[in-house]
Amino acid sequence: MSASDRGRPQAGSVSQPRPEHKPLSVAVAGLGTVGAGLLKLLSENADIVAARAGRPVTVGAVSARTRGRDRGVPLDGLRWYDDPVALAADPGTDVVVELIGGSDGPARALVEAAIAAGKPVVTANKALLAVHGAAIAELAEARGVPLAFEAAVAGGIPAIKGLREGLAGNRIRRVAGILNGTCNYILTVMREQGREFAEVLAEAQALGYAEADPSFDIDGIDAAHKLAILAALAFGRPVEFGAVHVEGIREVTALDIALAGELGYRIKLLGIASRDAAGISARVHPCMVPVAAPIARVDGVFNAVVAEGDFVGRVMLEGRGAGAGPTASAVAADLIDLARGRHTPVWGAASGALDAAPSVPMDRHCGAYYLRLMVLDRPGVIADVTGILRDEAISLESMLQRGRAPGEAVPVVLTTHDCEEAAMRAALARIAALDSVLEKPALIRVEPL
Repeated sequence: MSASDRGRPQAGSVSQPRPEHKPLSVAVAGLGTVGAGLLKLLSENADIVAARAGRPVTVGAVSARTRGRDRGVPLDGLRWYDDPVALAADPGTDVVVELIGGSDGPARALVEAAIAAGKPVVTANKALLAVHGAAIAELAEARGVPLAFEAAVAGGIPAIKGLREGLAGNRIRRVAGILNGTCNYILTVMREQGREFAEVLAEAQALGYAEADPSFDIDGIDAAHKLAILAALAFGRPVEFGAVHVEGIREVTALDIALAGELGYRIKLLGIASRDAAGISARVHPCMVPVAAPIARVDGVFNAVVAEGDFVGRVMLEGRGAGAGPTASAVAADLIDLARGRHTPVWGAASGALDAAPSVPMDRHCGAYYLRLMVLDRPGVIADVTGILRDEAISLESMLQRGRAPGEAVPVVLTTHDCEEAAMRAALARIAALDSVLEKPALIRVEPL
C-alpha cells in the first residue's frame, strides 16, 4: 500500500462517516413564505451549505397549520406534525427552527419546549425575542442550549453577526437604522410622487408590501421589536422592549416631506439606540436626516443598520429586510454556525456579565426639531409662537413661511437648535392651544446621522 493510499477506504470496505460529518437534521415549524424559502434554499444550495457547514444540513420534520396547501416545495418523506410543539420531542431532530411568528402562543411554547429538551433553536421571531427574550435567554443559558436569531432583524442583512461578532471588540456608542421596509417604501413613494400617506398605504397593500392590518408596521411596533434586540446586543444587556419609545408614520404628510426636501432633509422612520453617561435610550420615530447622509439614500423596501464603535468608527449595512430569500438566507447562516459548533451567548455575554445600565426616558432626549404649524395669516401670530419657545428656552435655527394669505391658513415651518424633549413638548402644548393655530402641529426630530 502506497503512502498516498493509507487512510483511504479499500475496495469492498464500508466507509463509516465521522461524527462531525453526520448530517444536521432540522425540524421546521411554520411553512409560510420564509419556511418554504428555507426548504428551497437548503435543497437548491445543498452543496454550498454542506461545504460551509462541514456536513449536510437536511430537513427531516415539519409542522404547519394545513397539510394540503401547495407551498412550491416538495414535502414528501418529511415527518409531519400537526402540533408544532411536538417537534421538540422528535427523536430524529438536532435543531428546531421556529418560523411561526408571534410573541406568545405556539411559537413561544415550541421554543421553550425545544430548549427544555436540550435542542438548539433558530428563530426569525423578533416579537418573541423583544417581549420574552430576557427570560428565554436565561432558559437557554441554564440548559446550555444555543439560541440563534440572525433572521429576526433586518432580513438578510447580517446585523446580528455584525454586532455580536464582527464588532465584539468595540464599545458601541449608538446603533440605528431603517428597520421596516413597509414604512420605508411608503415614505419613498410619498417623496417621489408627492402623494399622501393613506393613498400610498392602500397601494402598498395591493402590491403585497403591506399587510391587510398594517398597524405593526406603520405604527412603529415592528421596528421597535427589532431595535430592542439590537440595543440588547449593542450594549450587552437583557432585552427591554418596554423601554423603547415608539411612534409611527401615520401623521407624516406630503407637505412635510416636500418641506423637508426644501430644507435639505429626507424623512425616514428610524430606530435609534444610544448610550451615554446617563444610561441607554431607545426610540423609534420619524426623523429628518440630511440628504447627504448615506442612510437618507436607502429607499424602497430596503433596510439599513448603522453602528458606531469606539475603535471601528461608523459601519453601515444595507439590504433587503424581509422576504423569503433574504430571511431564509439568515436562517441558513445560523444553521451553518450550529453545524460547525459555533455559538455565542444570546446577548453576547453570559447573564452574569450583562450590563445593568438604566433606561433613559424620552423626556430627557436632547436634539433639534422641525415644527410645522398651520396658522391664520394675521399680525402677531409668529410673535406669539416665538414667545412660547423663548419661555421654554428653545432657540430657533430657521423659519420658513410660504406666501401671504391674509385671514387664511398658511404653513409656517420652524427648526430649532438642540433642546430637551420635555421642553419641546411643553412648548408644543401651549402652541397648539393658540386660537391662531388651526390644526395639530407637526413635530419631527432632526437626526444628523
